[in-house]
Amino acid sequence: MLTFEQKLEIIESFPELTRKDVSMKRVNFHYEESLYDKKIVVYHLHPNGNGFVYVGNLPHYEADAKGFVNIRDFSDKELRSIVADALDYLSLEPEPPYDKTWTNRDNEKLDLVYEEPFWNIYTGKNLEESFGTFSDAEDYLIDQGFKEPK
Repeated sequence: MLTFEQKLEIIESFPELTRKDVSMKRVNFHYEESLYDKKIVVYHLHPNGNGFVYVGNLPHYEADAKGFVNIRDFSDKELRSIVADALDYLSLEPEPPYDKTWTNRDNEKLDLVYEEPFWNIYTGKNLEESFGTFSDAEDYLIDQGFKEPK
């Protein structure tokens, strides 16, 4: 496990980040150029080594409900990688709007709509299901016998 000082050194090597000292000797790092309202990349890095990095809904990380991953036991390489991924995530343009009606054999219709950060399935105006990724929503629709419009 990296020490607090080692984690600070790695995180501070990203010039895009701005350090903000907070209570109980914890440190946050902000990305002021974020294309989103979310600016905090590193949250509550603590002298005991605990801390979190925001990855939103990136599929290759197991984030909590708020999009943060605990970095307590991360290696140098893992920490560099997750911070770089977080910066990429916050600097990419949002996905283009997706709002398509899927139909089954009985001509029943469900609408799949991307509403950051979720892929929502509606029956008319009623929310039926919500997913974190397009792939999960697509799998659900296909399992239910629906096909994507051409």
